[in-house]
Amino acid sequence: MSQKTLNRANLIELGPNKLAELLLEVSTGSADIKRRLRLELSFQISPTELGKDVRKRLVAIRKSKSYAGWRKRKSLVKDLQTQVDMICNKVAVDDPTLGLELLWEFIALAPSVYERVDDSRGEVAAVFGAALVRLSAIAPLAAVDPKALATQVWCALQDNLYGEFDGLIALMAPALGDEGLTHLKQSVVTYQSNPETDEGEDHAALIFLRSLRGEDSQPNTRKIRLVQTWLQDIAQAQGDAETYVAQYTAQDLVLPGVAAEIAQIWLEAERQDEALALLEAADLDAAPEGIDAWDTAYIRCLSELGRIEDAQSHCWLRFEQSLNVLHLRRYLKPLPDFDDVEVEDRAKEYALRFPHFDTALAFFLEWPDLLFAARLITTRTNDINGSFDWHLTPAVDALRERHPLAATIVLRAMVTDTLERRPVARYGDAAEHLKDCAALDANIENYDKFQTHDAFCKQLEMQYDIKMVF
Repeated sequence: MSQKTLNRANLIELGPNKLAELLLEVSTGSADIKRRLRLELSFQISPTELGKDVRKRLVAIRKSKSYAGWRKRKSLVKDLQTQVDMICNKVAVDDPTLGLELLWEFIALAPSVYERVDDSRGEVAAVFGAALVRLSAIAPLAAVDPKALATQVWCALQDNLYGEFDGLIALMAPALGDEGLTHLKQSVVTYQSNPETDEGEDHAALIFLRSLRGEDSQPNTRKIRLVQTWLQDIAQAQGDAETYVAQYTAQDLVLPGVAAEIAQIWLEAERQDEALALLEAADLDAAPEGIDAWDTAYIRCLSELGRIEDAQSHCWLRFEQSLNVLHLRRYLKPLPDFDDVEVEDRAKEYALRFPHFDTALAFFLEWPDLLFAARLITTRTNDINGSFDWHLTPAVDALRERHPLAATIVLRAMVTDTLERRPVARYGDAAEHLKDCAALDANIENYDKFQTHDAFCKQLEMQYDIKMVF
């Protein structure tokens, strides 16, 4: 390896004096590098001294009012990550109690940072989320009274405006222990029993944030949901299944997703009959988004009860209804060798005739079976909806190498749809798709019943001659 390569070994050869000079030189004009060097020097004195400097930096970040747009976001993310690394990798190693205090203060910074940053890429949120997870490793090592920690957790849960402390109870459960969890539960129950005070109408921004997090904007409804979540998190940490389930109302239990969640709990406790009764009482039309979880729990329940044929019948029924890959895999898994191959072929033939073309195409791509995907496209060309570009583009990418004709047919559908229905601003996309068709043309030996590339282009010229922009 060259002696000029920038690596640890070669840089050590420069010696401490030369490296110090270089660090001073590169830090000139760079606040980030200077700040990092000062932190390292503080750590050389003691973890406590480093803690003081980190705390000063956290205060400065909290007080800052300057907006961090996309240009400044990278520097801010780097600064935040540096503070987390200093806390977790240096301070907390020698002094877990101080490390816990500082990391908590860091996470509490989140609201002030979010209010002045463009975090459309989620980079800032990722730093705070990772810091929250690291609490679970430091907290059990810190010298903290469980009740005092429970009070701290309770305060954080109430001020959790941006969700910066979401999942805190589960993370802190080992450090809280039974004593801390019991104390926390008392705080939640007291809060639950106190009447909601009317503090006036919430700011529109708060209502918007709650809606993004799936919370009702009405204070009382929000309170009920928060209390339910907190008590369930505590019950789960204490292994109290009964209390966890008791937080759901009768109306909740008929929702497929909720029924599936509770059924899984009963199955873990070997209470299969109760799980089945709950699942069968669910209203499968109430919330479509919970159907997959319901199916998973129902099939597991039937299997554990020894009703294998019923479980298999349900898998096949659900496959026929939705072409869900998961259901077919479940159906095939217990079948003996060769039988599974025969059933798989039958399933693919069924998918070729499925009423919804886009669902069938998605099935073949996910399975995957590109030969059948190509067959679907070439036999049901008129069913292709060219406006589903989000769905068709992955199909083109998957098929272009081994099935260029099928990929071309899909591209043509997208081109035609754009010219028929899309605004002029989208014509550029159609032009790119047509270029793709030209590139694929060289790999297509036989167009069979379909137009050649030249014939298709001529048809476009004749049919859309007035669309000169294209």
